[in-house]
Amino acid sequence: MRERLPVTLGDLAQAVGGRVMAGAAETPIDGFSIDSRSLSRGDLFVAIRGDRFDGHAFVADAFGRGACGAIVSDAAALGSSPAIGVVVDDTVRALQALGRYIRRASKARVVAITGSVGKTTTKELTAALLGARYRVFRNRGNLNNHIGLPLSLLELRTRPEVAVVEFGMNGPGEISRLVEIAEPELRVWTNVAEVHTAFFPSIAAIADAKAEILERATPDTVVVANAADDLVMTRVSGFPGRVATFGVEAEAEVTTTEVEDLGLDGTRARVRTPVGATAVTTPLLGRGNLANVLAAVTVALQLQVPLAAIPERVAAVDAPPHRGQIRRLARGVVVVDDSYNSNPLAVVTALETLSRDRRVGRRVAVLGEMLELGARANVLHRATGRAAAAAGLGLLLTVGGEAAQALGAAAVEAGMPENRVIHCEVSEAAATRLTAMLQADDVVLVKGSRGVRTDLVVARLEAECS
Repeated sequence: MRERLPVTLGDLAQAVGGRVMAGAAETPIDGFSIDSRSLSRGDLFVAIRGDRFDGHAFVADAFGRGACGAIVSDAAALGSSPAIGVVVDDTVRALQALGRYIRRASKARVVAITGSVGKTTTKELTAALLGARYRVFRNRGNLNNHIGLPLSLLELRTRPEVAVVEFGMNGPGEISRLVEIAEPELRVWTNVAEVHTAFFPSIAAIADAKAEILERATPDTVVVANAADDLVMTRVSGFPGRVATFGVEAEAEVTTTEVEDLGLDGTRARVRTPVGATAVTTPLLGRGNLANVLAAVTVALQLQVPLAAIPERVAAVDAPPHRGQIRRLARGVVVVDDSYNSNPLAVVTALETLSRDRRVGRRVAVLGEMLELGARANVLHRATGRAAAAAGLGLLLTVGGEAAQALGAAAVEAGMPENRVIHCEVSEAAATRLTAMLQADDVVLVKGSRGVRTDLVVARLEAECS
């Protein structure tokens, strides 16, 4: 194992431009934390101010748990002199500057992934493929915003050769800031979809915000872009660096032929690339995930991973938790746990996959309300309801408020029998109704925005069918 990148108080002060209140310049810093409850002894506590909390209120608790010191914007929060004390104007900016400092000092190449759908899965695939040649770091979970990203970059003290990170956003300017922090040499743009439309006037505006991934590029920068998405390709056209394209059955450098949908068993396809062709089979569900595979393959080839190493690694990548996980329960019941989050494109794709599965049994969907869709919420939910009817469902449960009710109503208008469409206000009620109606060999898709907590439905099904 390589020695961790050393960080001293002097390094930190230089990186964040803070005023050192206590501690010697050569004092080593073992780690960093923004949560006093989970920090390790010897960590430096960064007191972050957020909309609903202020880390300055927990500085004393951090010291009591063994923090070596703290970065604060209010010197009074330090109390009696700690081993290390640094005062800055803005602790969030200080955390970001520190993340960028570690990113540069690590010498790792950074791959940054953005898109409306599939960022986390693409990250996992990309990290797995790059692991055939490099020591790879990938950010945990979805630490992909202005606080999570710099926390991830601090982990580059382990000196990986490549870091694969996500860029998320809820509004304009956010990805621009993440590019400034991470300085990625290789950027991946998977797609544009109607997600977070409450914060944008149009899907074009969403695409413009995602296009911030292209900023601060040089002629040596590479962007991996989805050739099947016109909103992506229109904005990539003026990119100053190299554009490498991918797309399912599209005109692209990395594309597919002979695609075979295997339903809940995944997808099989032949992948054509500039260095040859190979067959891949992925357990990940649907063509959306096949596009994610192609994005990862494109990155891997850009970094000279041998094509021969790719199929085995693609086959070994399962769905991340609650993002299309297959759970096989008693009585032949199969649950597709896609409860982590939801948006119109992802729901329609999941329903299409459900309809193509070849196994016997009734098709059931539990669809939670899709949040943050703004004025278009009802329109988008109604379109999703029509897609649910077209999928041939034997039972549909909707969960949430008015928009979820609109989804169910549209499904009935599109031909689903009214007695097979059930609305529940909360996921606990949906879980109770479904467990009472569950039949042997049912195939159940569970999907909804995090705030609706459709994961509770999955948990109940597992408990009842264990």
